[in-house]
Amino acid sequence: MFSENHKRSGCIEVICGSMFSGKTEELIRRLKRAQFANQKIAIFKPTIDVRYSDVEVVSHDLHSLKSTPITDAAFMLEIPEDIQVVGIDEAQFFGENIVEVCQTLANRGVRVIIAGLDTDFLGKPFGPMPALMAIAEDVQKVHAICVKCGNLANHSHRLSKSEDLVVLGEKDIYEPLCRECYNKAVEEEK
Repeated sequence: MFSENHKRSGCIEVICGSMFSGKTEELIRRLKRAQFANQKIAIFKPTIDVRYSDVEVVSHDLHSLKSTPITDAAFMLEIPEDIQVVGIDEAQFFGENIVEVCQTLANRGVRVIIAGLDTDFLGKPFGPMPALMAIAEDVQKVHAICVKCGNLANHSHRLSKSEDLVVLGEKDIYEPLCRECYNKAVEEEK
C-alpha cells in the first residue's frame, strides 16, 4: 500500500496496430493481470462498437471483459477515486478530447491502457491515436500477418467500396496486409 507521502504514479500505455493484430487481446491480458493483482479497474469502449457485444470488450478470439460503453471520453473522468487502472478499447473512435482525459487520469495516479488502430483504411493516422502515442510513457505496436504473403502486416485494407471513414466490420470487410501488398491492392483498385 502507498504511504500518505507517496502518491501512486500514473502513466499512459498505448497498444496500436492494424486490424487483426491482437490489440484488444493485449489490452485484455494487461487488465486481467491488474485484476489478479487486486487492482481496481474500469474499462471503456465507444458505444459505436457493437460487433461482438454491446457491453463487453471482446477480442477476435472471443476473450472478453465487461466494459462501459460511452459516447464521450469525458465520462471517464467520473470514475471512483479508488480506480487504479483504466482500459480503453477502440480509442480511435473517440474525439480529440480523449487526449486530455487520459492526461488528467494519469496525473491523478491512474494507469491508463489504450488500444486502437494507428491508421485508417487509407493508411493515414487515425483520429486521436497519434497524439495519444506522443504523450504515452509506453507504446507497443503489434502486427497482424499479411493474408497475401505472410509478412508482418501493418495496414487494414478495406474490401468494401465504402468511402466512409468509420465502417465497422470483420474479415468480411477488412484484411491485414503488409506495405507492399497494401500498395498493390490500392493501385489495383484505381
